[in-house]
Amino acid sequence: MEIEFNSISKAHGEHEVPQEENSPVDQVALTVSTTDDTSLPVLTFRMWVLGTLSCVLLSFLNQFFSYRKEPLTITAISAQILVVPLGQLMAATITNRVFFKGKRWEFTLNPGTFNIKEHVLITIFANAGAGTVFAIHIVTAVKVFYKKHITFFVSLLLVITTQVLGFGWAGIYRRYLVEPAAMWWPANLVQVSLFRALHEKEKLPKGVLTRTQFFLIAFICSFAYYVLPGFLFQMLTSLSWICWISPKSVVAQQLGSGLSGLGVAAFGLDWATISAYLQSPLASPWFATANIAAGYIIFVYILTPICYWLNVYNAKTFPIFSSALFNSAGQVYDTSSIIDSNFHLDLAAYKIEGSLYISTFFAVTYGVGFAALAAIIVHVALFHGREIWEQSKSSFQETTMDIHTKLMRKYKQVPEWWFVIILIATIALTMFTCEYYKDQLQLPWWGVLLACSIAIFFTLPIGIITAITNQAPGLNIITEYIIGYMYPGYPVANVCFKTYGYISMLQAITFLQDFKLGHYMKIPPRTMFMAQIVGTLLAGLVYLSTAWWLMETVPNICLDKKSVWTCPNDTVFYDASIIWGLIGPRRIFGNLGTYTAINWFFLGGAIAPILVWLATKAFPQQEWIRLINMPVLIGATGSMPPATAVNYTSWIVVGFLSGFVVYRYKPNWWRRHNYVLSGALDSGLAFMAVLIYFCLNLEEVKVEWWGNELDGCPLASCPSAKGVAVDGCPVFY
Repeated sequence: MEIEFNSISKAHGEHEVPQEENSPVDQVALTVSTTDDTSLPVLTFRMWVLGTLSCVLLSFLNQFFSYRKEPLTITAISAQILVVPLGQLMAATITNRVFFKGKRWEFTLNPGTFNIKEHVLITIFANAGAGTVFAIHIVTAVKVFYKKHITFFVSLLLVITTQVLGFGWAGIYRRYLVEPAAMWWPANLVQVSLFRALHEKEKLPKGVLTRTQFFLIAFICSFAYYVLPGFLFQMLTSLSWICWISPKSVVAQQLGSGLSGLGVAAFGLDWATISAYLQSPLASPWFATANIAAGYIIFVYILTPICYWLNVYNAKTFPIFSSALFNSAGQVYDTSSIIDSNFHLDLAAYKIEGSLYISTFFAVTYGVGFAALAAIIVHVALFHGREIWEQSKSSFQETTMDIHTKLMRKYKQVPEWWFVIILIATIALTMFTCEYYKDQLQLPWWGVLLACSIAIFFTLPIGIITAITNQAPGLNIITEYIIGYMYPGYPVANVCFKTYGYISMLQAITFLQDFKLGHYMKIPPRTMFMAQIVGTLLAGLVYLSTAWWLMETVPNICLDKKSVWTCPNDTVFYDASIIWGLIGPRRIFGNLGTYTAINWFFLGGAIAPILVWLATKAFPQQEWIRLINMPVLIGATGSMPPATAVNYTSWIVVGFLSGFVVYRYKPNWWRRHNYVLSGALDSGLAFMAVLIYFCLNLEEVKVEWWGNELDGCPLASCPSAKGVAVDGCPVFY
């Protein structure tokens, strides 16, 4: 039975908005309310208690699970659901007495019904806890992998500066990335849908599920189902059936393995697998999903196999898909042997160990990173340059506003100088930290300024890509590349530069996304500003404390690959520090290295958007050409590794079913339930995953049978060159 969406909106009391004032983006117009109640209290006692609790719990759990073999990200949606009954309980039980009545400091612990704006602000705190504190990778690399000294205080300064640095220029870029209706930030619509489902009462015909009822059913199903891939039948994580057909063939397993190969026909019946690295496919616009699918096919199914089976750079001597580092004989590279006592490269030891080699796919990944970076600059200049210029010219003039921007003008705005002060103060603190503790961090003051310059320059173009496609290309490779050439032989300096250059930009994007969520939900901007700052500082402290505790108490954490504590993200981070920081790009991608041809990807990435732009001019009637987004297409596999093939194949299939099939053929169902379903799947999985860990994994309860053998492709990581001997692999002659 199809229910008309417009009639439901009217039932919620929404007034008719002139077409020219409503959002030009269909998904936003159908999802976000066009009304605002300015009388709702926001800074309440409930908000502070539940917001702080959400931030602390999510920070602890996300850092805890990030060290595990299959890292689990517990999104803010989990807290978004859980705080509803808690908020309602507090509203029903806490005294409504007014303290200091009639005085300036008058307040009450209970201003009435738990409302949607309180709920949004609590979720902003939760968003801070749900994000990643990238500086933890530096601390882990130094303490665990390099086995060098770094204090908790220096680690805390590192965390605080990297997390807050991007806030300064995020505020400056609001006029370009928050206020324009075309910058719609698709991921926010999942949370907006849930807020409305949990707070708005629907009057529907008998027998038709409300959004709240639908959410509860989907949540319970997700919660109950995850006990299978999470504990009883873990092979559901990656069903690599080609490996089952050819259990003794290295080539077949290289092709078919979803975890260690190219993942041909591999699929995961596990929401954690599907949403682990690319976020929810239900929140991705179909054109973005199609671009990612095209990029994945080109780079994983075409370019990588061609390079491997043509034995480019002796590719067959190494696994086809791996983030590990190798020597010329195909053995794992002994990185500890080439580091001297001062964290520098020991050239004599390096000559003995020999040049460093990487897998075919890892090499392609770096090439893709080079190309995507060039594509971002050219694409934004060609397709959005005029919009940026017009927005700059009109920033001091009265311009046409959509209904959401119009409603937000009722509130006091955050002055731009607040952000400028934060920016200057944070840069000063960062420079002090790096100079005063240079023996631990290695990064000179000029490195901080250069990293900040790179981040400020790229925040706008990457922000535009993210706001439109829900995919955020990274700056990690270019920051590593630049500092690796300018300051070679200093691995900790390299990763610090990468974190200040890349993560400060990523944090700015996160802040801007939260600004847009507040924009959609009509949260007073100054209140939003406060919540973001407090939540970010609190999350950073909890993340670091949790990581420090685990590193001090878990034996061989990140080093024992047979345990559950394999730290996949930290391992990739450490490998990158060896490639870019210790050995340096010149000895790998430069004139002293093996992979010099990879640099041509820069040129290819710059040319690709020009070809698309020319095609749009030559064939203006073909609207689908404008949907080709080269930064997203080229950077599609940017999360691999640590993401694996099965993460992509599963994500693409689900994204196709949601964004194309259901959106086109069941539009009313999609409008009412798509984003709610995404939140329910995330929440159910997160709660069951936590339950499994604390009730079963901590007690070392295991179910040993073939269904819990992940992937079932033991030969996928084997080389195929003649005469190369690796433990557990056949030797070809």
